[in-house]
Amino acid sequence: MLRFLMRRLALLVITLWLTSVCIFAVTAVLPGDVATMILGQSATPQDLATLRRQMGLDQPLLVQYLRWFGGVLQGDLGHSLRTGGCGVQFCTEGVRVSTLLVQRSTNSALLAAAALLIGVPISVGLGVLAAVRRDTWIDRLVAVFTLAWISMPEFVTGVLLIIVFSTWLRLLPALSIANPNASVLDSLHLLILPALTLALVMLAHTARMTRASMIEELRSNYVRTALLKGLPRRTVIFKHALRNALVPTATVIAMNIGWLMGGLIVVETVFAYPGLGQLVTFAISSRDVPLLQGVALLIAAVYSLSNLAADLIYTYLNPKIRYV
Repeated sequence: MLRFLMRRLALLVITLWLTSVCIFAVTAVLPGDVATMILGQSATPQDLATLRRQMGLDQPLLVQYLRWFGGVLQGDLGHSLRTGGCGVQFCTEGVRVSTLLVQRSTNSALLAAAALLIGVPISVGLGVLAAVRRDTWIDRLVAVFTLAWISMPEFVTGVLLIIVFSTWLRLLPALSIANPNASVLDSLHLLILPALTLALVMLAHTARMTRASMIEELRSNYVRTALLKGLPRRTVIFKHALRNALVPTATVIAMNIGWLMGGLIVVETVFAYPGLGQLVTFAISSRDVPLLQGVALLIAAVYSLSNLAADLIYTYLNPKIRYV
């Protein structure tokens, strides 16, 4: 198991390094000029050249990458260009990117946790129900329900929930939070709509996987033997079959954590939620390159770690693949 873990960690390090190269390369070729966006179109060529020199933009790309990646290894992601003050003769240091990431990632983690708490129990329950009632109207209803939500993009689901719960029923606010600096813990009810949006999309994947796994387990010989011995059907389903059926489901749930980081960008934009997704939108619109690089690298790291967790969970539950 230790050898398997070390091999996966080595692959994780290589993946994150290649991701950092891709992130830096993409941000380097983005259209527009950072100095021009900071000083405006009326800036003189001398002013633009001075600011580029102060920001290190006049150096070769390899030198810029090595300087940025060296800072990443030390936990220094640079400073945001739009939260400080950049002038013609100097560029003051804005808020540290790491500080912004800690603040916003806390809110995003809370939203993702709420989505998991809503989506996992419901999806597992629907999957078990569809498997037990296979080929009945209940199974077909669950299939249609999950297929409908898996087919719709997150922003469509979010808009539909806003129309129903905010416009028609007037039960929940359309915007998750008004003040980006306020704590989400002070208003947990604001999490309901964005968390439900994420949960509905994630629910479909997990429910369909649970159904397929449960059907396979219910066909197995040990389930038939347990039923022939006179064990109650409920006990056989929930104590024996479900335990084994959750092995592939657990890996899907772990992988969904990485998917949530991508879904957060859309959902947080729809509901004006102060998390990483809204920070990405701000960084792109304001051409804040250090902030954009930091957020992208963090999302990639979370996605990679969630895939590593999925591999470890499946390996722990299924030891046969440890030596593959």
